[in-house]
Amino acid sequence: MGVNFPLILVIATAGTGLIWLLDVLVFHPRRSAAMAISVTDGDGAIQRSATEASEPEIARPVVVEYSISFFPVLLVVLVLRSFLAEPFQIPTGSMIPSLQVGDFILVNKYAYGIRLPVLGTRIIDMDEPKTGEVMVFIPPHENEYFIKRIVGVPGDRVRYEKKTLYINDVEQTRAFVANIPPNLPRYQVYSEKLGVSEHLIHVSPYRENRPDEWVVPEGHYFMMGDNRDQSSDSRDWSFVSEEKIVGKAVAIWLHKEPGFNMPTLARNGLIR
Repeated sequence: MGVNFPLILVIATAGTGLIWLLDVLVFHPRRSAAMAISVTDGDGAIQRSATEASEPEIARPVVVEYSISFFPVLLVVLVLRSFLAEPFQIPTGSMIPSLQVGDFILVNKYAYGIRLPVLGTRIIDMDEPKTGEVMVFIPPHENEYFIKRIVGVPGDRVRYEKKTLYINDVEQTRAFVANIPPNLPRYQVYSEKLGVSEHLIHVSPYRENRPDEWVVPEGHYFMMGDNRDQSSDSRDWSFVSEEKIVGKAVAIWLHKEPGFNMPTLARNGLIR
């Protein structure tokens, strides 16, 4: 299980905000009262007011200072990351050729509705996920972010046979593009029209798939990678729950090859 960064961010934001609030309501008045007493003489005559005390004498504790400094930053990051947009880096080749290892992508967090951070509960409806769109989500078998293409929406009957997709018994259009390499191909490239998207996919000419069929239940989605024979997806671990949706992948904004390579803008563009 990976680090649950959204949970850590929520806890850090709530913790620093609570410390700041307690200081304003409880601890600062106590410090001010204690300072007012300390600046009076034995007869009760005030030698100088608390407001005239030097800064070191009324300084806040270090933990309060840090909380006041970090809370606004953490709050802004939490709002942006939870409700607007979030960057991700592609770690595997399951979406080749659409997405390459090392691509930095931008995910629209409100495209499929405004959701509570960590819980994933949708509180404001927006658009519904559509067949062909690329989505970031948490799969049912692992607490990690995955990215795949939506192949089936609730109620769809999905069949995958001889490298071809059928949705509700309708064959999805695809056209041969190239063998890579031409003579002894390791994979074949096809152009596929799927729902709202036209994109390229990779398939292996040597790996056969047995015909299989799935019916997508309500509140769930069937996901597949564009690198069809090198992808762990709904064919292996079933459907993605609506509550586990993170957002819609919309653009590549940076690319960095693994190792000691400089980032480039060569692959910048919208995700098809």
